Amino acid sequence: MDRRELANKIEQVCEIMRRDGLTILGYMEQLSWLIFLKIFEDLEKEYRLEAEFEGRTYEPIIDPKYSWSNWARGDMKAEELKNFIETDLLRYLRELRGSKERNLIATLFAEVRQQMRDPFNLKEVVTMLSSIDFTNPEDSHTLSQLYEELLMMMGREGGAAGEYYTPRPIVRLMVKIVNPKIGETVFDPLAGSCGFLVESFRWMKEQRKLTTEEYQMLEEKTFYAQELKALPYLIGTMNCILHGLLLPNIVRRDTFEENVVDTPSQRFDVILTNPPFGGSLAKTLQENLPVPTGSTELAALQYCMRKLKKGGRCGIVLPEGVLFRGGAYKRVKMELLKEFNVHTIISLPPGTFAHIAPKGGTGPKANLVFFDRTGPTKEIWYYELIPPNGENYTKANPVKDEHLADCYGKWKNRKVSENSWIVSIEEIRERDYDLTARNPNRKQETVYAEPEELVESILEKERQILEILEEFRNILGEGHE
Repeated sequence: MDRRELANKIEQVCEIMRRDGLTILGYMEQLSWLIFLKIFEDLEKEYRLEAEFEGRTYEPIIDPKYSWSNWARGDMKAEELKNFIETDLLRYLRELRGSKERNLIATLFAEVRQQMRDPFNLKEVVTMLSSIDFTNPEDSHTLSQLYEELLMMMGREGGAAGEYYTPRPIVRLMVKIVNPKIGETVFDPLAGSCGFLVESFRWMKEQRKLTTEEYQMLEEKTFYAQELKALPYLIGTMNCILHGLLLPNIVRRDTFEENVVDTPSQRFDVILTNPPFGGSLAKTLQENLPVPTGSTELAALQYCMRKLKKGGRCGIVLPEGVLFRGGAYKRVKMELLKEFNVHTIISLPPGTFAHIAPKGGTGPKANLVFFDRTGPTKEIWYYELIPPNGENYTKANPVKDEHLADCYGKWKNRKVSENSWIVSIEEIRERDYDLTARNPNRKQETVYAEPEELVESILEKERQILEILEEFRNILGEGHE
């Protein structure tokens, strides 16, 4: 099946689900768990063949009664199929236990619901997916690309898109800079659609020809992630599987429930993540951090600092406010610069994250911050990304890989240019630990902000005021006690 034919088939499946009344979040969930069951049957066949080759008895992970081909083969009537899925199949999958694979399936399906109302639409979708051969590497590769495009479309439609999608050119740049290597562990504590795991897996596979043992290590003991919400967990796991990462170590949990004041039980060689912006942490969870804060961004930074191994490397997306604010932010930044080598900060223009902005907005002003656990910071290499041809990034005009080539090329040699410069730790201290990217080569000229940027700026200032008031309230509360 060529790309166009497969793309048309997936588009038809999505159109049937839209016709049935599902939004993009609804049909992404429906599509994800259906494809998972189709793919998992093919994986079971491979496991069975391996066992037979080795002379072992194979015990199916999913009972044959519930395997895809048994109920999707087409001889059930539409009403019967819908009833079987809703009352029998999903309940069975939620109750699976006893092995890593079964526990993964049970977690995946813990909150999955069959959402299609019309049984004939459901049967048509199942029949169309049955005709795709996921064992064909070409079909599988094409489908993984199509799935990424659907994730990007989720991003363009806004809503809660920030939980699911980080622009892939940004992810790929971060992976190249952090450069995960075979034998290292890679962790995303706030995984969403698992873009960092997928791109790290691709990067590590392409470095050189792998031995069977190394490939098995990549599959089973390299990639780790955490995600709290059910839909991102499902979509992230599905994204990994479609890209060939069949058994990722993704745990469904609230990352901030782990106490990292003391030494964590597990640390990682590489951490790559894009935390939620503008969230608020419950008071009880703030006690798990060295510097209590209600800010999810600052909490995520502290969490990554504590979870990084000695000699480890981290790349994290942070909103502008984290770089210039004082108070708790300053305390964390002082520790970061003293205990870690913050070697690179890349300033992204407004619009890079337009997919998570309210309708018509540019999204938050953000930076890519990279640090190693190799000793204190001596100097920081800054880069200011400027969209080509003076155009702004928008949902319709997103950042592309080629726009980041200059950044990566200059980063490799820490080159100083009109859009890259170096700042010493002494200058950072003089700035009172303000890490904002201020290009010394940019001409000072009057720039009038767009209305949506002004609104975003006002909202940012309101968030800062609320956080300062919260800090005062905490201080007063402690004094009263």
